[in-house]
Amino acid sequence: MKTKILQSTFTIIMFSLLSTGFIQAETFMVKGKITDTHGNKVAVCIVLNKKSSVRSSSDFNGNYSISAAKGETLSFLAPGFEEKEIKVTQEIHNVVLQEKVLKENILLDMALESEACYSKKMYGEPRNSISTRNVIGSYHRPSPQFQNNEEYTSHSENNFKFVKDAPLSTFSIDVDGASYSNMRRFINRGELPPSDAVRTEEFINYFSYNYPKPTGNEPVKISAEAGECPWNKKHRLVKIAIKAREIANKDLPASNLVFLIDVSGSMNGPTRLDLVKSSLKLLINNLREKDRIAIVTYAGSAREALSSTSGDDKQKIREALDNLTAGGSTAGGAGIQMAYEIAGKNFIKNGNNRILLCTDGDFNVGVSSVSALENLIEEKRRSGVFLTVLGYGMGNYKDNKMQVLAEKGNGNHAYIDNLQEANKVLVNEFGGTLHTVAKDVKLQIEFNPEHVQAYRLIGYESRLLNDEDFNDDTKDAGEIGAGHTVTALYEVVPAGINLSGNIDPLKYQKTQSQKPTIFTGSSELLTVKLRYKDPDKDTSRKIELPLTDNKVNDVSSDFRFASAVAMFGLILSDSKYKGDSSFDRVISLAKSGLNYDDQGYRREFVRLVESAKGLK
Repeated sequence: MKTKILQSTFTIIMFSLLSTGFIQAETFMVKGKITDTHGNKVAVCIVLNKKSSVRSSSDFNGNYSISAAKGETLSFLAPGFEEKEIKVTQEIHNVVLQEKVLKENILLDMALESEACYSKKMYGEPRNSISTRNVIGSYHRPSPQFQNNEEYTSHSENNFKFVKDAPLSTFSIDVDGASYSNMRRFINRGELPPSDAVRTEEFINYFSYNYPKPTGNEPVKISAEAGECPWNKKHRLVKIAIKAREIANKDLPASNLVFLIDVSGSMNGPTRLDLVKSSLKLLINNLREKDRIAIVTYAGSAREALSSTSGDDKQKIREALDNLTAGGSTAGGAGIQMAYEIAGKNFIKNGNNRILLCTDGDFNVGVSSVSALENLIEEKRRSGVFLTVLGYGMGNYKDNKMQVLAEKGNGNHAYIDNLQEANKVLVNEFGGTLHTVAKDVKLQIEFNPEHVQAYRLIGYESRLLNDEDFNDDTKDAGEIGAGHTVTALYEVVPAGINLSGNIDPLKYQKTQSQKPTIFTGSSELLTVKLRYKDPDKDTSRKIELPLTDNKVNDVSSDFRFASAVAMFGLILSDSKYKGDSSFDRVISLAKSGLNYDDQGYRREFVRLVESAKGLK
């Protein structure tokens, strides 16, 4: 009798648990290929599990994978295609997306603006079978009026410097990752990026690393390690790392934010203004009652689209965003001026006062040249308002102007190529993107000539400083946000190594071999010096860290991964110092550094390199 009662009770409990969802169905990886109705691969499709809210996206070849359980619904969204939903019944689900039907006049307008036409006109036919439908749906014929308008600042890579001539190396930090996501956009379109679009330090700093955290009152901590240089075994590679103090979102100070949004004609389209709206809506979800939001827009002129509003009034902010439409010329200078005025009017003492500029950088009315924008931003940064620059769009993208705005405006620069990147920058890295813990951060490395013959800083070409600038508190430098990591790599030629490309002896002065250097006998390879200011202070503080090279290759997984990313940058920029670099070496080295990859960005990097290898 007791047994029957227990069995009945167990049956009732199990039925109750199943009916209320306490016993969940087993999840597994659902995989498949996404194509359009013509059989072309779709490489920019977001896949959403509507029950768990887990997101994924298709790769270069249209392949996707996502965690789900039987009976759950997957939604497939790609610009230019109708949304499609499927119910999971098995492990493999191949999906065909239907192109949106567009009226003829819309086709003609979008032909000028579409990502496909930009890419086709700039670089010719794609070197793979990915359809132009991957970005906007139906194919749009290029207009004869269309011209390639993307702009990048030309730069020459850093050369080796002899320690006897230049024992100090000084530069401003750079936390930006815009060049990396811009590169990803090119590769996902089936093209390699132009060499001037490659800033290797931004490739490296796109990723987070497991660096030691600050202790005590310092907002940042420096660390360093040395190992074998992967592309030149005779040389050493030094990694210098900075970790900023982490602050939970709930503990961040009150924010006074101004969304400065470009609504000119060049911002029309699903990967421009539409993506701006979706991006900022993600950020809105993190706002608190004490945070304030204002919206300024600019096209032919600037206007205040939303006066400063409590972050608790999320619906009002969303409605203001939904009402924005694109059209007209681009008075970016006027928009910047108005945004700083509104930010100043609502300034929060000891708070986070910041402008978020969302644009393709195509300023063509009023203050529009690079030098004029630089002067404007240098004047405005004294107000205590910081600047975050978010780049959007392809074909008309003015990367050179975006860099100036970010570098001169006490801010940072990200390129948003899809909603996942917006989620990374504005949600996962919310504190780092929007809250500065140290400003005017400079690094100065002193190399020991007893152990180092020559060195080369990898990247940071636009951030170099004079040695005397390190102790000059009037010189502007980079900012670092809560939780951010910054990485710098030096390729080092040990003393006694024969350098390639011999230099003739000097005629008018004695060389080192003629007049020996007096060494101190120190075993240190170098000393790292860092200067920073608190966000509300004008006087800097200094931190120092010596590094001794153990001359082995016992390095961290972060070291291996960062060096793999650097090697990829050397290949894409066709560096004269790329040595034994190859795509296969990059892939192998990166795979040995995947253990700190909670968000999957490192694995995505491996997939991008594999795709780039097929495009070379």
